[in-house]
Amino acid sequence: MSLLARFSRWFAGHRGPHCSERSVRCVSPAGTHRMAYLEWGERDNPEVLVCVHGLTRNGRDFDALARALAADYRVICPDVVGRGRSDWLRDPAGYGFPQYVADMTVLLARLDVEKVHWVGTSMGGLIGMFLAAQDDAPIDRLVLNDVGPLIAADALRRIGEYVGRAPRFDTYEDAEKYIRLVSAPFGALDDAQWRHLTESSLRQGADGRLEMRYDPGIGAPFRNALAFQDVDLWPVYERIRCPTLVVRGADSDLLTPETLQAMAVRGPRPRTVELPGVGHAPMFLDAAQIAVVRDFLRTA
Repeated sequence: MSLLARFSRWFAGHRGPHCSERSVRCVSPAGTHRMAYLEWGERDNPEVLVCVHGLTRNGRDFDALARALAADYRVICPDVVGRGRSDWLRDPAGYGFPQYVADMTVLLARLDVEKVHWVGTSMGGLIGMFLAAQDDAPIDRLVLNDVGPLIAADALRRIGEYVGRAPRFDTYEDAEKYIRLVSAPFGALDDAQWRHLTESSLRQGADGRLEMRYDPGIGAPFRNALAFQDVDLWPVYERIRCPTLVVRGADSDLLTPETLQAMAVRGPRPRTVELPGVGHAPMFLDAAQIAVVRDFLRTA
C-alpha cells in the first residue's frame, strides 16, 4: 500500500461517524482559494464552536477536543489557507492576519450563525482576538491557547528557525522524529498522540517522498513581518468584552507569566489556567486538558 493510500485510509478511519470534510471559497488580491474545514456534530445545532490551529499546524489538531464536544456543539475546525487541505495562496506575501481574518469571516457567513464560541491555539488565538475586538463581534466566548497580546521576540525567533524550512522525508519514521523534535514543547505525549500529530501533518509529494502539509511560503512573510521583535497587541486585546479563558503552558516561551498576569486584570479580565509540563502549546489531546476547555465553555 502506498503512503498516500495509508494516510487516506487513516483519515477515513479516524474522523468519526459524525464528521465531514467541507470547504468554502475565499478571495485574496491574487484570486480565489478554497479553505477546507472539518465539521463535527449535528449541522442543525445552533451552538457552534470554531477551533483554529497554530502557525504550521492544521484543523486535525482538534480531533480529540471535537469528539469530546460534538454532542454539545457543531464543531468547526478549519485549515487556515496554506495549511492542511486548504489551497495555497498564489502570492505568498498574502499570508498574514488580514487574509486570515477575512477568510474566517467568510467561513462564519457560511455557517449562518450570529455568534460562535472560539478556541484558538497561538495563531488561531490571535485571529480570534482580532475578531472578538470588533464592534458587534461574532465571538461570544473565547479561549486563547498559549497566546496573548504581547509575544516575546525569543519565541518568534525560535519558531522562525523552522517554519517553512522543514526537510522532506524518505520514511515515516524520519518524519515523526522531526515532528517530535520541533514540537517537543507540546509536552509528554504518548506514542499514539505523536502518531496522530505526525500522520495528520504529512502529505506525499510528487516524487513519493513525504513533506509537511503546509506551504513553505508562509515562512518568509512571518519572518519579514515580525522581524523577531516583541509583538504588542494590547490595544486589540483591550477591546475584547466577551467571556475569555487564557490557557498557558507552564513552560511556554511565547506567553510569559508576566503577560498572563497582566492579561488577567486588563481587557476582558479572563480566567487564567496554567498547565504543568507543557510549553508552547497545549494540544488538548488528553482528558484533563479537554476538561479545562469544556468546563469554561459550559459556564453560564
